[in-house]
Amino acid sequence: MDVAALKASWAQVAALGDQAAAYFYATLFSLDPGLRRLFATSMGGQRDRLLSALGHIVSNVDDAGTLLPFVQQLGRDHRRFEVTAEHFPMVGRALLHTLAHGLGPAWTEQLAADWTEAYGIVSQVMIEAAEAATQVEPPWWNAEIVAHERRTADVAVLTVRPELELRYRAGQSIAVESHLRPRVWRYLSPANTRRPDGTIELHVRAVPGGMFSSAMVYQARPGDVLRLGAPIGNRLTIPTDSRDNLLLLAGGTGLAPMKAIIEELASNLDDRAVTLVVGAATSWELYDLAALRQLAEDLRWLQVVPTVSDDPIAPYRATVVEAALRMGSWHDRQIYVCGSPAMVSGTCQTLLEQGYSPGAVRVEQFDDKSYAPMRASLTPHGAFEEATRR
Repeated sequence: MDVAALKASWAQVAALGDQAAAYFYATLFSLDPGLRRLFATSMGGQRDRLLSALGHIVSNVDDAGTLLPFVQQLGRDHRRFEVTAEHFPMVGRALLHTLAHGLGPAWTEQLAADWTEAYGIVSQVMIEAAEAATQVEPPWWNAEIVAHERRTADVAVLTVRPELELRYRAGQSIAVESHLRPRVWRYLSPANTRRPDGTIELHVRAVPGGMFSSAMVYQARPGDVLRLGAPIGNRLTIPTDSRDNLLLLAGGTGLAPMKAIIEELASNLDDRAVTLVVGAATSWELYDLAALRQLAEDLRWLQVVPTVSDDPIAPYRATVVEAALRMGSWHDRQIYVCGSPAMVSGTCQTLLEQGYSPGAVRVEQFDDKSYAPMRASLTPHGAFEEATRR
């Protein structure tokens, strides 16, 4: 298999962007119209995810250590889309048709053979990972909404109870789907550690134009049943062999995994020093401040620092990272960052400029338009670099 040829040919097809993805799905649905039911009504995001996944696979085709875990996770995740082993040959045919169409005269018999071999390896790894996961967990967990509380005009806190036990660690993310937006999955982070009654707290902000988030905030009601995917991610989990003190930087609903981390430490009787700086644009958008202040009263090792960046009546205005840095130096702590992409990017930029070590900052975001997790990190060459590119 000519790895260089695979990468070069994919670069040429990927340059076509949405046109290539649209051709792929048109071909796939013409080959098997029954597959259309597996996808959401709107295909825009799905096209982005296709290009992201293929790009990540091809760019790492010669790096088994990076590629294998990604492809295995892809196989496990696709169970919630009701993808089975029988679907893979048709997907392979559609992919080869798309490559041939995009490359035109550059599509050769040798290139076709290389792509066929590469797809065969990837699909087999995905199938085996999915089959292994089936032995230990369901493709999704049905979870009833038992409480729905509007905290602000655009933020809701949902409490859901899965029918079956869902094991996860604080800091992980879970894909969520609602009957209000069928086959539209979005990643949310539980805002609590595992509870005896199995309930999970989810924080959702309605994003302008966001079909799923708007439905969760404005339409979802107690009694509705959601589907939850298997937990993923490890960058925001606390390493079992670590005793480092922590600085947690949270913007908006990025508070959720930070709150779960604090609960996990408390349940483990872990009394390391933790400072949580939580920010919003205005004071009335600090939607969980009462609960955080109660935590700070109960846990002597926890310091909670709220901050607002754009409140015209606030006497003190600062972003999360500005507020933290004004408090002093944090070079002796592990720093966890969660929030919007802009908040994460700006925070990492500032930390880099202030000389913080790349290894001291932990970030993980799962982009809804990509199958690849964006593990943002500080690097010597750029403040915000995605370890897995879209």
